[in-house]
Amino acid sequence: MFLENFRQLLAADMAAVDQVIRTRLHSEVVLVNQVGEYIVNSGGKRLRPALVVLSAEAFGYQGPHHHTLAAVVEFIHTATLLHDDVVDESALRRGHETANALFGNAASVLVGDFLYSRAFQMMVEVGQMRVMETLADATNIIAEGEVLQLLNCHDADVDADNYMRVIHYKTAKLFEAAMRLGAILSSASAADEAAAAKYGMHLGTAFQLVDDVLDYSADESETGKHLGDDLAEGKPTLPLIYAMQHGTPDQAAVVREAIEQGDVSKFADVLQIIHDTGALAFTRQQAMREVELACAAIAHLADSKYKVCLVELAHFAATRQY
Repeated sequence: MFLENFRQLLAADMAAVDQVIRTRLHSEVVLVNQVGEYIVNSGGKRLRPALVVLSAEAFGYQGPHHHTLAAVVEFIHTATLLHDDVVDESALRRGHETANALFGNAASVLVGDFLYSRAFQMMVEVGQMRVMETLADATNIIAEGEVLQLLNCHDADVDADNYMRVIHYKTAKLFEAAMRLGAILSSASAADEAAAAKYGMHLGTAFQLVDDVLDYSADESETGKHLGDDLAEGKPTLPLIYAMQHGTPDQAAVVREAIEQGDVSKFADVLQIIHDTGALAFTRQQAMREVELACAAIAHLADSKYKVCLVELAHFAATRQY
């Protein structure tokens, strides 16, 4: 129900964003077009560009730049996915073959670079230093988050604080930037801009926490990814960290070995331990805590259908099953 209302509310805006994406994706180099079109058409939620639109509308923006910046945010997100899938050696995303599985690693990395540079061309066209500062900072922090995650792989000693730092850098930062951009375009006050950014950061954190839950609980046909992918990559996510902390010494040893070896043959054992320790319920609770903080951050905004949508979106992020 929420998703229907969400899509209906933003239908005209997101159609305009899609038009910008298709226009600015074009290149004289055929392979760039092929990979770009494949990625754009592969069924993403378009959540991050929608946040730019929602934020701009909630602050009363009048103008065309929110569509451009929404497309910029989608290009940056898509570039990170292209690079991510190469690093993770992923073969499946959203139920489709990844671009690197289809076109090769080299093409994926280079088209990711194209999308990054095209995004920066477009943000310069908007002509606002705060916009460029926000996106330059965000992309730099996202890159640091990717490296942090790489360093954490197969390290069973990563604690919850280190895990949350990766989430804030790698995932939440672009949500934060998307919300901040809408406020900047609307010439919102410094306090309102900070509130929008805070909402985005907490929303993005909740979203990733639930993604990490779904890697051990989702219906594969709905998520379009294999259960246990995080374990195969040796990612010490919060469900695993919690299970090690609250399980028996024997249970902790099983989870530790699975992380260190990336051993999916132990997936059933790890899954049982996660359920026995209540790790998934705990992680969902943490996601709901983030949602409460997100909603509190924008509670003072003037009432509008866009503010209502932001609140409902936050609750959807923490309760979704796909």
